[in-house]
Amino acid sequence: MTILETKAVNYFYQDGDKRRMILKDTSIAFDQGRFYTILGQSGSGKTTFLSLISALDVPKSGEVLYEGIDIRKIGYERFRRDKISIIFQSYNLVPYLTAVENILVAMSITDNELPPNHREVAYNLLDYIGINKAKADRLISQLSGGEQQRVAIARALATNVDVILADEPTGNLDEGMEQEIVDIFKNLAEVHNKCVIVVTHSNEIAQQSDETYYLKQGELMLNE
Repeated sequence: MTILETKAVNYFYQDGDKRRMILKDTSIAFDQGRFYTILGQSGSGKTTFLSLISALDVPKSGEVLYEGIDIRKIGYERFRRDKISIIFQSYNLVPYLTAVENILVAMSITDNELPPNHREVAYNLLDYIGINKAKADRLISQLSGGEQQRVAIARALATNVDVILADEPTGNLDEGMEQEIVDIFKNLAEVHNKCVIVVTHSNEIAQQSDETYYLKQGELMLNE
């Protein structure tokens, strides 16, 4: 089932009289239960596309739809808070909080009422992605890069949304840790029916996704 969709989306940068097209009439549908990757050279516009489908930026023309509804009607802030989660390359965790406290903060900012056992739920989420209780009680600054990325994934899951977006989530990790993170994404799509969309420069990651799109000269095409 299609959950997120772009319809004739255009985006460009204007520099005086010159216009640089980043996206040209981009129409793509993303389904639940699928793991997608978006490839492209540095500066091709991959992160811009992610910003548009996450309502961090606005198309020059065209629509972004969530469950068939224009996200402008949902409201950008509500869409970002309740419908999607974003995993950044730089993790964007709160360094002076522990891992479990970062998860609790994420749980508290949604409209959903916190379960009575919310701290236990947070510990279970961290354990699911490979962070045990001892590490969960450590400050973020005391965790390795790979462990911080796992916490960032758990934080994305804490809001219980159906769409998870990631921008170069393994860019700072070694190959072994990269594969572990990819396995988590695959499991989220296949087992938990999430729509996972990952922007990456890695062909190795792309080969393991269900579908790969390649962005070149403003055209986002299925990489077959």
